[in-house]
Amino acid sequence: MRYRFIDQHRRVWPITIMCKVLQVSRSGFYDWRRRPPSLQAKRRCVLTVTIKSVHAQSRQIYGSPRIHRELLAQGEDCCKNTVATIMAENNIKSRIKRKFKATTDSRHDHPVADNLLNRNFEQTAPNRVWASDITYIRTCQGWLYLAVVIDLFSRMIVGWAFSSRINSQLTVGALEMAVARRCPNKGLLHHCDRGSQYACKDYQQRLKRHGMIVSIAAKVIVTTTRRQKVSWARSKPSR
Repeated sequence: MRYRFIDQHRRVWPITIMCKVLQVSRSGFYDWRRRPPSLQAKRRCVLTVTIKSVHAQSRQIYGSPRIHRELLAQGEDCCKNTVATIMAENNIKSRIKRKFKATTDSRHDHPVADNLLNRNFEQTAPNRVWASDITYIRTCQGWLYLAVVIDLFSRMIVGWAFSSRINSQLTVGALEMAVARRCPNKGLLHHCDRGSQYACKDYQQRLKRHGMIVSIAAKVIVTTTRRQKVSWARSKPSR
């Protein structure tokens, strides 16, 4: 293994230094290089090519467990740990598909205000209409949620808050930052979606305390095709 490491990195570091650090002799390394490849080395080389082929056919989605199962299905007799080791040595990684994370939970019993903004996103002065929303960001420590408050006049973010949990404390934190930074007059129109983090009592009380007018986006209606409607009508029980 040490000779193989030196051979793989001989264009990165001097061979003499690597031999000294790994406590092997230079002559032993060069003797190892002159030896004909063993049957195990040849087998490993063929297996590496096969693994790369399976990984490419999976559009780089498969990890070592699924590649190992595919190799067994193809009649390749190999160990799961060997497949994982070869993939690590050759930097063959699973390309993880980004999962959708919902940030709007409109299934709640909180009262919902009317859509007073009505898609009138162009404003003529600052601190007249703010819009709030939540998104998510993938970090090395996991998913983090970001709540922002935007002034629709300048499209500038006037308040924000980060959290590993999506709740009213996240949205309230962004709102309070915006109020502290801008000190808006009463009567500002605050627009947001129908999520429970905005419709909840805590957030609505904050808006009322700051003298803001509440506007909540209209509910999205999903249209169906004629075939779907006919199918639904047929399955609907008669009264």
